[in-house]
Amino acid sequence: MASEAVYTHRDPMLKKRDDFEDILEERRNSSDLRYALRCYIPVLYKELTPCKASELKSMVLQSDQLRYVINQVCKETGMAADEVQAEAAAILEEMAHRLQLSTIRFFAFTLSKVFKTLFRSICVNEEGIQRLQQAIHEHPVVLLPSHRSYMDFLLMSYILYTYDLALPVIAAGMDFMAMKFVGEMLRMSGAFFIRRSFGGDKLYWAVFSEYVKTMLKNGFAPVEFFLEGTRSRTCKSLTPKLGLLNIVMDPFLKGEVFDVSLVPVSISYERILEEALYARELLGVPKPKESTSGLFKARKVLSEDYGSIHVYFGQPVSVRSLAQNRVDRCQFNLIPRHIPRKPGEDIHSFVNDSAYRLVRAQEENMVLKPWVLLASLLLQNHHQMQVAEQKQEMALDELTEQAVWLRDLSRQYGAFLHWPDHVSPSEAVSSSLSLHRGLVRISEGRVQLAFEQGGQTRPGEPCSTVTPEEELLNQAVIILSCASYRNQALHIFLRPALLASAIHTASSSNKQEVYNSFSFLRNMFSNEFILCPGATVQDFEEACYLLVKTGALQINQQEFVVTERGHRTLGFLTRMLDPFLQGYQVVCRFLCEDATEGLTEKQFVPAVRKFIIRHILTGRLRYTEVLSSDLQKNSLAALLRLGAVQKLKGGEEQGTLKVNKVMVNSLEDTLGGKLPTQKAVVARL
Repeated sequence: MASEAVYTHRDPMLKKRDDFEDILEERRNSSDLRYALRCYIPVLYKELTPCKASELKSMVLQSDQLRYVINQVCKETGMAADEVQAEAAAILEEMAHRLQLSTIRFFAFTLSKVFKTLFRSICVNEEGIQRLQQAIHEHPVVLLPSHRSYMDFLLMSYILYTYDLALPVIAAGMDFMAMKFVGEMLRMSGAFFIRRSFGGDKLYWAVFSEYVKTMLKNGFAPVEFFLEGTRSRTCKSLTPKLGLLNIVMDPFLKGEVFDVSLVPVSISYERILEEALYARELLGVPKPKESTSGLFKARKVLSEDYGSIHVYFGQPVSVRSLAQNRVDRCQFNLIPRHIPRKPGEDIHSFVNDSAYRLVRAQEENMVLKPWVLLASLLLQNHHQMQVAEQKQEMALDELTEQAVWLRDLSRQYGAFLHWPDHVSPSEAVSSSLSLHRGLVRISEGRVQLAFEQGGQTRPGEPCSTVTPEEELLNQAVIILSCASYRNQALHIFLRPALLASAIHTASSSNKQEVYNSFSFLRNMFSNEFILCPGATVQDFEEACYLLVKTGALQINQQEFVVTERGHRTLGFLTRMLDPFLQGYQVVCRFLCEDATEGLTEKQFVPAVRKFIIRHILTGRLRYTEVLSSDLQKNSLAALLRLGAVQKLKGGEEQGTLKVNKVMVNSLEDTLGGKLPTQKAVVARL
């Protein structure tokens, strides 16, 4: 049970936030060609001379670790050593970057033109740049940007070039390599290409890990990769992937370098280029293949206004300090360093905890724009009006009043909010709505989401008949696009929202009962949100502290009392989590009600999507958001983790889902607040 002390601890990664500078301002007032061709002499690790790509490949191929693995593969397969060596060289040739300054200069010129067209400003925290410069000089550096857009890695290199910092080598997926011309241009700007999955390919893993470690140990350039592994289509932070983080920590753990600096970078877009594409992907429309022709077809985006970008370089995090009192490095002295070994449970736990802390640091330094708050309010209003069967719109004045209230609340919760203080709230709201006019429409002082009415056509177009299902999916694109902006604020409200929902569903207002309910919900949603392992008590105390501090809650003799002003706050917070609660409930219902015998994991999302569409069209479901495949996959992952669903392995039933309907039913009831089962479910979890 949570202790009486209120949560006041702040993660040491999260220091005072810095001010920003717009790097496009100078680009608008001086020559792009002069900028691209200027003298560029970046500071390197211990002032090393840059290494040629060919030298780097030779170092990897001659390394003790790769030679050891080549001998192992020869013994296991019976292949000749020369043959395996040639295969390793081919893997490396396919993978390796060929960083060239001439290509960087070309990108610097081209991206200056593109960025000035697309964005009003690109704001960077200069103090973060200074910290990064110092870190690059002292230790090998790993850059860990958040990943919300294809633009991220181009933007990172552009910023580092602007500030005369060493350009990073960037882990990129193989799909980019397939883009003719562009793939090679990316390779020559520092990208190295890796497979999305390696399976059990021992040789590929050895080449890849040795290549990354060689670059890192010798400090030739900062290594950059995305902790989340892929772009977040929902703009929520994704559960971190540990493979590359394990690799970059390995040289420190084995004593090959004194320290490694990990730099979380938070990239916040006021408007995301891929917003509609992401929404369609979440609804089952296949992601278009990366291609050069696709890139040129996408040129029409250059006529749009995408607002501003804020890029925040966080405090460099020392792996040495993270490992202090956590990892016994003596264990790495027991066998030669070049012999690969699978990380033990203690190392896995350490890397996992570090990954969560780094993603939390990214979240904390994300800059929220007014539209993030407006999208949250408009979605909640849409759902409320839908239930009440009223017109789904609200007065602009009312939206502005609610936005100001939410602005003040989010600041009290510690949000990094970029709200223009030099203009009135109504101007700030109107400007934000105007930027996102593809998602909202304003008419006669009233605001509503920009749904096309069924069967409507534009003047001059032939008449078309839209089926109810097509109309629903068109509406869902708008809903999921708005939700992706709402999701950017979830890390601010998540813990108080879990507590508000726990108070709503607990069998009494007793603190222990509420804590049990909070613990259940937090455990259930640990695949959905970034919730650090083992921090349930800490999160509960933080939520209590924030709700008490803002006057929404009082705790009297182990009893929670919601204050008069607190009803508005708790109402907003519970509605924030409602789509996720209903999403998990409907997946449980599908697994118990529908014919799911013999259902495989691959068939799960299309089958549950049909089930949800049917229930929304018949009025049995309220939230269009539950059509998101991300929400459905996370629900299934939670049920698999909790043992309510099992995935069969081997034989003809490979990948088939076996459902424990009693347990799934029990979980659905508990999520819906049917409380007699709650204690039993909490105990079972």
